[in-house]
Amino acid sequence: MILTGPAIAAAVTAGEIEIDPFDPVRLSPNAYDWRLGETLRMCDGDLDAAVPTAFAETTIPAHGLVLEPGVLYLGVTLERTGSERYAQMLNGDRTTGSLGIWVHVSAPLGHAGHAIRWTLEIRAAKPVRVCPGMTFGKLIFLQTFGAPASYQQLGLKYANTDGIDISRLYEEIPGGAR
Repeated sequence: MILTGPAIAAAVTAGEIEIDPFDPVRLSPNAYDWRLGETLRMCDGDLDAAVPTAFAETTIPAHGLVLEPGVLYLGVTLERTGSERYAQMLNGDRTTGSLGIWVHVSAPLGHAGHAIRWTLEIRAAKPVRVCPGMTFGKLIFLQTFGAPASYQQLGLKYANTDGIDISRLYEEIPGGAR
């Protein structure tokens, strides 16, 4: 089940959901409108799952930054979100999609117990200007069923992520990080 906007607000008030910073104006009927943070990493050169990804990092100026096609950008949400009770799903939305921005297509699930600023995978179909703090997508909260399991307490691979993180798949590949 997806929480409604009023249910998200009630869960924030009750301490069951963390959204920091929280702005009730950003609630919609079934989601919270999250924003783009101020930092981007541009992945350099070819990508290889067996080695850490090389990148250059930049702060998005207040007047914005033009994203170019063919570049993999890793961004971060402005908001830090989490819940021990609810799972989260983070996606782009129509407003970013209609600008030709594909955001966070491959990893929308935030497990119960994972409190993070999300690493975002971002691609642009055409050159497009983005600004820090702009609405970039929707976050929904899902009721979980079964025995509780906390991502943080299980100590999984990205449990301590709190900002932009490159792929760590190389940790799983024999002979990785060569």
